[in-house]
Amino acid sequence: MIHTAPTLRTPRALLRAHVRADFEPFARISADPGVTRFIGGRPFTRTESWTRFLRNPGLWEFLGYGYWAIEDPADGSYLGLVGLADFERGIPMIAGVPEAGWVLAPHAEGRGLASEVVAAVIGWADDVLGAAETCCIIDPAHAASKRVAHKNGFVSRGLAAFGGGETEILWRMRE
Repeated sequence: MIHTAPTLRTPRALLRAHVRADFEPFARISADPGVTRFIGGRPFTRTESWTRFLRNPGLWEFLGYGYWAIEDPADGSYLGLVGLADFERGIPMIAGVPEAGWVLAPHAEGRGLASEVVAAVIGWADDVLGAAETCCIIDPAHAASKRVAHKNGFVSRGLAAFGGGETEILWRMRE
């Protein structure tokens, strides 16, 4: 089992394990209302951000997969996170299936970077993890994330109840 995030490179990003120094930019991203409007619907407090940040290394230890920090290789800045998880969301159709997720800092959005880093993670999953399928859940109103998912081979399987509302379930079979 893999216990920490391996380093992956894309043309415009370095994907690596999270380190303590990533917390401040992570907390800023998590407190941004524009970022969180589709992820929980409200900015996260510093305490909530810390709890969410700490789960990053824990995913790798318990599941053998998890989230990577996205770093700009040109200047070393933290651009967000991307990866796979099993968050025990209580949605039966995704139980036990690696769930892809991504969050970018506002200044990193709109350049195709999300599609690029998700492709790297999915490629790693296909090659190393060997999961027959992956999924993701996306707020039905989040058009940009749905485009990223579709570009990476995810297709909609409909809506499911989640968090007091509905979320769209997208699925991808390993190639």
